[in-house]
Amino acid sequence: MTLKLGILGIDHGHIFGMLSHMQQQGCTCDMYWTDGPAVTEEKFNQVFPQVQKMQDRRRILEDPAIHMILISAIPADRAALAIEAMEAGKDVMVDKPGCTTLDQLAAIKATQERTGRIWSVNFSERFEVRAVTKAAELVRRGDIGRVVQVVTLAPHKQNLKTRPRWYFERERYGGILCDIGSHQVDQFLHFTGSTDVQIAHAHVENTTMPNEPGFQDYGEMTLMGDGGHGYLRLDWFTPDGLPTWGDGRLFILGTEGSLEVRKYTDIGQPHRTDNLYLVSRDHNTYIDCRDQPLPYFANLISDVQHRSETAMTQAHTFLTMEIAIKSQNFAEKPT
Repeated sequence: MTLKLGILGIDHGHIFGMLSHMQQQGCTCDMYWTDGPAVTEEKFNQVFPQVQKMQDRRRILEDPAIHMILISAIPADRAALAIEAMEAGKDVMVDKPGCTTLDQLAAIKATQERTGRIWSVNFSERFEVRAVTKAAELVRRGDIGRVVQVVTLAPHKQNLKTRPRWYFERERYGGILCDIGSHQVDQFLHFTGSTDVQIAHAHVENTTMPNEPGFQDYGEMTLMGDGGHGYLRLDWFTPDGLPTWGDGRLFILGTEGSLEVRKYTDIGQPHRTDNLYLVSRDHNTYIDCRDQPLPYFANLISDVQHRSETAMTQAHTFLTMEIAIKSQNFAEKPT
């Protein structure tokens, strides 16, 4: 069975990875809809010329041949589109953040439970990074013992010339901890196995753009879970000298060793992605992970076909967004 996809919203560049990875698994797509002009649209039409724009999204939602909807609209609009898609009998893969408020999350939960459809958020800092696949394998195998702490660093380039207006509007992108931070919460939950989490600390600020009061260029949170602890930092300070958009790193501390993932580059070395460093009782080694698989996409297709939860459990997806949004609210509460 080959899945046919439809697209609602191409406002964020993550749509390129979402669609291309699903196409690599044999999925097809010939229709997209987006609400107004999107900065990605010219490039999208060049990369995916076979995907035609629909003026009315009902053409996509009412097509009985479409199994799954991909959503990369403006973050604040994603929840309503996902609910509309699930109500139309479609499973959903949505760009992160899957939603921006707790009210939106509650509505998504209610719709998912009522319809039985899949609501999956593509946390690409895990699902599209081959070195994280290898790190997960080593943790499952027990190579570093029991996980004690997860630290994530998620720096980004601002690239202001290519940013749409909503990038600066807090209510549209959801805040830095909700948006970029949802990636980090996903990794924390995945590697610690935590299901009960307390937010010990959360902070956001606008350091560089006082003329844009809705913008947040720095955020951090400290999480205490029943399976381990976490410190998660994110920012928009990456300088132009870096050969990629950010030096994303993941540190996993275990009782018998540690892992560091340098996802997108390795500073001071020839530019190379998917770098993993392992120190344990038996190893002090570098692992090149560029040949590792990305199982999320094939697993999600299997989940659609068999109504299973192999790519990511629905409970994990809900909890990730709950913690990210609550951390954002914690950071912004009046003092």
